[in-house]
Amino acid sequence: MSRERRVGTATVLASSLALTTVSALGTPASAATVVTVAGDGSGNFTTVQAAVNAAPSNGSGYEIDIKPGTYRGTVSVPSAKTHVTFKGLGSGSSQVVIVENHAASQYGTQGSATVAVSANDFHATNLTFANDYDEAKNGSSQAVALDLNADRAVLDNVRVLANQDTLLLWTASTSTVGRSYIRASYIEGDVDFIFGRGTAVFDRSEIHSLSRGSSSNNGYVTAAATNNTNPYGFLFYRSTLTSNAAAKSVYLGRPWHPSGDANAVGQVLFRECTLGAHIRNDPWTDMSGFSWKDARFSEYTNTGAGAAVNSNRPQLSASQAPSYTPARYLAGSDGWNPIY
Repeated sequence: MSRERRVGTATVLASSLALTTVSALGTPASAATVVTVAGDGSGNFTTVQAAVNAAPSNGSGYEIDIKPGTYRGTVSVPSAKTHVTFKGLGSGSSQVVIVENHAASQYGTQGSATVAVSANDFHATNLTFANDYDEAKNGSSQAVALDLNADRAVLDNVRVLANQDTLLLWTASTSTVGRSYIRASYIEGDVDFIFGRGTAVFDRSEIHSLSRGSSSNNGYVTAAATNNTNPYGFLFYRSTLTSNAAAKSVYLGRPWHPSGDANAVGQVLFRECTLGAHIRNDPWTDMSGFSWKDARFSEYTNTGAGAAVNSNRPQLSASQAPSYTPARYLAGSDGWNPIY
């Protein structure tokens, strides 16, 4: 399937509470400001975007506590709004939902994102990002729920829901590394629903493929565009791949070369994962004239009905395994280690 994706490139309210605390994700936050969003008017703001707009530029800690409810509308966290945390206050991640129904056919791929994050050190916990564009009614289209175009992002107990192109992991340029740690979360979609050139670790998460009603092809989990100078793209670690799609009908991934970029040599590893019966025996496939065999796709000690070892399923060797751990993917040049 050939297609082109176009990816572009205050003052705090006096009623806010300034304090020294520890964020919901376990990261020390110095003199953090905490504000509350509530649709019923019982907080500091009624919309998430208004709370983001009030965040200081290049701040050291700004936590947005979001009361249970559905918050419709797009949200942008610009690059200057660093160290922002979204924290859902519900009993679970389904209690706070940030959703819009924009499609790439109208807004462009990145423009379709419900939430677009360009600021480093973004954290989110206990909430849902969704794009509820109705493909059945309006036709197939890329429709991004979350665009992480940043470095050192952490998602913990978060749901990311859409159909095609659910989660975009992007960077400002091909030479820029953007790292994301996604823990105990749930990602749902069908076509290329985890994609981009960013570096990401999916740790003990559920990756759910939606059925497209086909007996043979119900989509692709990944479309990585990792630059060839970056050894680390997507790592799925001790995660579970689930689906109600037909057996052997979902691909693990295919190589995305944006604008035909020959240097986009996708790197994806499924390591110690449980693969459902929906995963094909030949789980990698070509894209837009580029062979999957030229990408860096592999597996390591997976289990489950969809796991197998054959000539179409490259395996990481035991000697290579120590170099492809969550810590190695995320360390970068600054030694970042958000893993817990």
